[in-house]
Amino acid sequence: MNRTHLRALLEDVQAQRLTPEAAQDRLLQFLRQAPFEDLGFARVDHHRSIRQGFPEVVFGAGKTPEQIASISERIVAAGRSLLVTRTDVQAYDLVRQRVSDAVFHDLARTITRQGEDVPPGRGTVLIAAAGTADLPVAEEAAVTAGIMGNQVDRLYDVGVAGLHRLLAEHGRLSSARVIIVVAGMEGALPSVVGGLVDVPVIAVPTSVGYGASFGGVTALLGMLNSCAIGISVVNIDNGFGAAAIASSINHLP
Repeated sequence: MNRTHLRALLEDVQAQRLTPEAAQDRLLQFLRQAPFEDLGFARVDHHRSIRQGFPEVVFGAGKTPEQIASISERIVAAGRSLLVTRTDVQAYDLVRQRVSDAVFHDLARTITRQGEDVPPGRGTVLIAAAGTADLPVAEEAAVTAGIMGNQVDRLYDVGVAGLHRLLAEHGRLSSARVIIVVAGMEGALPSVVGGLVDVPVIAVPTSVGYGASFGGVTALLGMLNSCAIGISVVNIDNGFGAAAIASSINHLP
């Protein structure tokens, strides 16, 4: 249950589709669940969706497959959607033993399980990636946006080295409610996209590039210094973070 569900509960009472007593029972049933569950090595935050609109996300890097599987099992047992980022097939094999309908996204390095606790977004989140080497980060963003309830459109291999490829898709750019732009090298693509649309653009620098790209720092600085308006920037390779922001925007009234 999150803020959207709480508003829906109130609307059902006001419209007499639900009695106040039934609404109270539903709310009490949820509140009886502890705010977090202590597993010893982790404290699973079961009330994250109330505060932020989506359940706790599991960052897989640095965790053992057993830890990932245990946390995932408790999140799903509480009726939540599941998203594990920066993980691998070894962790997935163990998660699937406990969450049979979990799905592994190889390129995005994520594990998901879609629950019924996430309300749909209002428009489309478009993911634009400059080159094929940027796709792992772009797919992390796409999978994240999808599990968070958003319609996702992918526009890949449209970097500035062949600008006509991007311009040919202006209709798709214009119809999106939020655009995530993923690029390495010099990080020029978000500036170009930002100059073409009137919706928020979230730029994601990637660590793709030759020596002077400094592991994505060159792209990061280029995006931070963009002269186009309406562009925000997340950290290097942070497709998840970009999608979380995009989803928040796309769920606004």
